[in-house]
Amino acid sequence: MIRIGILGAAGYTGGELIRVLLGHPQAEIVFANSESNAGNPVSDVHEGLLGETDLCFTSEMPFDQVDVVFFCFGHGKSEQFLREHQIPSGVRIIDLAQDFRIAGEHDFVYGLPETHRPKIAGCMHLANPGCFATCIQLAMLPALKAGIISGDIHVNGITGSTGAGQKPGATTHFSWRNDNISVYKTFTHQHLLEVNQTVQELCPGYDGRVLFIPQRGCFTRGIFVTAYAKCDRPIEEVQQLYADYYRDAAFTHFVAKSPDLKQVVNTNKAVVYVEKYDDQLLMISCIDNLLKGAVGQAVQNMNLMFGLDEKTGLQLKASAF
Repeated sequence: MIRIGILGAAGYTGGELIRVLLGHPQAEIVFANSESNAGNPVSDVHEGLLGETDLCFTSEMPFDQVDVVFFCFGHGKSEQFLREHQIPSGVRIIDLAQDFRIAGEHDFVYGLPETHRPKIAGCMHLANPGCFATCIQLAMLPALKAGIISGDIHVNGITGSTGAGQKPGATTHFSWRNDNISVYKTFTHQHLLEVNQTVQELCPGYDGRVLFIPQRGCFTRGIFVTAYAKCDRPIEEVQQLYADYYRDAAFTHFVAKSPDLKQVVNTNKAVVYVEKYDDQLLMISCIDNLLKGAVGQAVQNMNLMFGLDEKTGLQLKASAF
């Protein structure tokens, strides 16, 4: 059994991680840390877990009793936490925040299995990709790797309200979000740093820009991305490139029919599709922002890090109806 500790366990990602790990045959949750909820049953906060577990939140952090710890902090807190706390060198870390996603003076491996599987399998410290970054990259990876697109890449993505986290705010309140849509962080979204890092890794010297317009959707979970760029290859060749690239991917599926969001909600799947319009290649992808965009991918990475089949504990059915 893999012994697991969870920090920041009271938020959306913490609750979703607990839900997934309770169904994982090789996982044992040793502690779920939350200072503000210490002593309270996990199901008091994550009410969907009622009857699923007797686990209680704790203020303790017994790192010597676990094999891996998940950081479910808000962005910017992981780096600070590691400055202030000592985690044994033999304990693996999976960070779901953005603190270590960009290459620098740290040993965290960027955890996108579709590009970094061998490195993930051998690492001790892993930076889980962002939700928008995951969806955008999965739409473009085969085209970038093959060098068949050029110029600016135009991206539009819409996300569910859970992408904003559990803490309420002006743009997450139900009465504002329901039956509403809005644009935010136009061309400046923080996940572009990850996307551009991968663009340069797969296609060094690529001189086009990734122009991203994120939108808030009036639904709870999921991300739907459309992207387009110049491409002079016939659609049949592009489709074959995508099919070959994702042939052995555990959860990313290239399809021949334009997808919809309900195909992936409540799963760790990503669905990818392409079309050609004159000299423009349209790339579409969709994921569940809390699963393939967060904790599902984190558990997929944990499986790789511990030598398990990637799909272990992640056979989740889409909530299509």
